[in-house]
Amino acid sequence: MAELAALNRNRLLERFLRYVQVNTTANAETDDYPSSEGQWELGKILLDELNVLGAEDAHVDEFGLVWAMLPGNVENAPTIAWNSHLDTSPETTGENVKPQVIEQYAGGDIALPGDSSKVITVAECPELNNLVGKTLITTDGTTLLGGDDKAGIAIIMEAASYLIEHPEIPHGPIRILFTCDEEIGRGVNHVDIDKVGAVAAYTLDGGGAGDIDIETFSADGLHVQVKGVNIHPSIAKDRMVNALRAAGTFLDRLPREQAPEATEDRVGFIHPYVLEGGVAQVNIKILLRDFDTSELQVKADLVKAIASEVEQEHAGIEIVVEHQKQYRNMADGLPKEPRAVEFAKQAHDELGLEYRLSSIRGGTDGSMLTEKGLPTPNLSSGQHTQHSPLEWACLDEMIQQGQVLLQTAIVWGRA
Repeated sequence: MAELAALNRNRLLERFLRYVQVNTTANAETDDYPSSEGQWELGKILLDELNVLGAEDAHVDEFGLVWAMLPGNVENAPTIAWNSHLDTSPETTGENVKPQVIEQYAGGDIALPGDSSKVITVAECPELNNLVGKTLITTDGTTLLGGDDKAGIAIIMEAASYLIEHPEIPHGPIRILFTCDEEIGRGVNHVDIDKVGAVAAYTLDGGGAGDIDIETFSADGLHVQVKGVNIHPSIAKDRMVNALRAAGTFLDRLPREQAPEATEDRVGFIHPYVLEGGVAQVNIKILLRDFDTSELQVKADLVKAIASEVEQEHAGIEIVVEHQKQYRNMADGLPKEPRAVEFAKQAHDELGLEYRLSSIRGGTDGSMLTEKGLPTPNLSSGQHTQHSPLEWACLDEMIQQGQVLLQTAIVWGRA
């Protein structure tokens, strides 16, 4: 059995606490790339740290992507890549994060000091039962934590430091890439796969520990424009066409059994998540998700049929549905390089650690990298309850995932 790497526990925690205090909230309302200044700020911090630890080719490119290379010491070993993303979800603020460190977690619910109404409960997070005695990091209840994906960044940075500090560890070349705006679907928009130069990659963007994500949703989006006619209500008789009323009918007709709050496991969904506008026009944004890529078109056709019905029932209303491709199930592309998954499994086995081959009801940069031709399964990074003021992370799980990442590099060095 392989020996577990003795990662620097305190340094890993310090890295994570430093990173989460940089506000890198993504902003879908701008075309700027990256969409927030904080991503530039964190990128520069990471660049400085990469230069200090001695990584090669360390730079931040014109799109805010952070690049570096760890040279290999095994002749002819293939290059692999490690990836995490700089941004955090816009669903909860990432400004003024005040992380709380709980050493030797005693069990039970965790009240958050910044908002007495926010409590991390064992009932909602049963995995806490397995983490008694471990080190947990939470928010104060007023912001998200940013473990998604700064836990992944911290793990990669600590693993890179360990490799440089232990040149006797055999491994091939490793490309480090930190991407921007993953949370708003733009993570790999400016990634040059040839520049990555790897045969396979790993995203560190999963929950808990021990997961090897080999399947994600395929995803599309719909932009629905409900167009009416506005006029002063005092003279509106037979002239006003209220887009809000038609939008209400449209939303009510969407199948409730296909809503995310009504589905689980391998069942996809239709999810309206933005509604804005007035009498003249209402804009509705809808997410389409399914593990079977062909089902996305089925769902889109259903939404268009409902739009057509509502349009006919509301005289004077026009409804336009625009369909945008987003990302695809990584399971479609991982077989191109089966070693990507097999070597991650082997690393767990050699360390005596349990693993699960899992499907996630979402996507990662790995979904898009895989679609672009770089097979990229997703590994755990100690995150829990992401995108929420109840978000928390486990330092011990982060350490374990760093050990897995290092062992995976060792396995690739034998390829």
